[in-house]
Amino acid sequence: MKMTFRWYGDSDPVKIEYIKQIPGMKGVVSAIYDVPAGEVWPLDKLLNLKAKIESAGLEFSVVESIPVHEDIKLGRPNRDLLIDNYCQSVRNMGEAGIPVLCYNFMPVFDWTRSNLARDYGDGSNSLSYDHEELSKFDLTTDFLELPGWASSYTQDQLNSLLEEYKAIDEERLWENLRYFLERVVPVAEESGVRMAIHPDDPPWSIFGLPRIITNSEALRRLISLVDSPSNGVTFCIGSLGPDENHNLIESIKFLGKKDRINFVHMRNVKRTGGKSFYESAHLSDEGSLDFYEIVKALDDAGFQGPVRPDHGRMIWGETGRPGYGLYDRALGSTYINGLCEAVAKAKK
Repeated sequence: MKMTFRWYGDSDPVKIEYIKQIPGMKGVVSAIYDVPAGEVWPLDKLLNLKAKIESAGLEFSVVESIPVHEDIKLGRPNRDLLIDNYCQSVRNMGEAGIPVLCYNFMPVFDWTRSNLARDYGDGSNSLSYDHEELSKFDLTTDFLELPGWASSYTQDQLNSLLEEYKAIDEERLWENLRYFLERVVPVAEESGVRMAIHPDDPPWSIFGLPRIITNSEALRRLISLVDSPSNGVTFCIGSLGPDENHNLIESIKFLGKKDRINFVHMRNVKRTGGKSFYESAHLSDEGSLDFYEIVKALDDAGFQGPVRPDHGRMIWGETGRPGYGLYDRALGSTYINGLCEAVAKAKK
């Protein structure tokens, strides 16, 4: 596995030279943040970002992510033009030599939490999700109060979007995803790019919106839509792990045999009952997920692609983007590297 680290560019409080100092760090996961959704990512911007990353002695391993415009998810009449733009962005990625594209197909909201700074009990804090607490938010009046939510939508625009999604059930969203993939995956193949859809986070419906990339059955269905290694998965254990019924090891075995795990996010979560959890330290004993067994399953599956420590706690007085501080994610990466070494030596 190739250890990578999410970096938000020059505005990120975590400097790229600090990322380079983390033992075993090979690559960076990043994106262009000043291109509106639906527009083409220019080749020169990708090359400039790649040069900046390489000047620090790291690889530009993964783009995370080129946003999928809501009109594509909704199946609006202008989706073909937007998909054409998306295909050109993928071609530009290939020309720039960036091999993996992490993206998602979540309606309106990306990853969602009810608290961005839950007291961890030792002076640190982490992200948490309480389904009952989230249900108290009235998106028609106070969506801007949702933790972590930042949008260019006005309240009226959001209300209109939510109203339109009432006509989109899960099957319709699956159909719109298929339509998108049938046009984009062949371009990704030709460009040498592996697409890696990110699971819905959390892995169930929120605010009445359909969510479809939620469990093992969904992952199997996803890769069957277009039969290609360029139609793969970002196996995010922290997004799939809150569902105690999801056997992560079996999913890794199945997807590994199909060569469809194109990227891995590693973070631990502690289930607290019902549809609630908080993000814990990476160690197995801190959460509900067995990191050793997960790393072993990935190794047994022959996964050699990029992996990154995902959301971390804010520790040692650090402040910054919730979930994306330096210190705890650096600890997570060294822990994962240690597990990789242990798994490798156990095979000898």
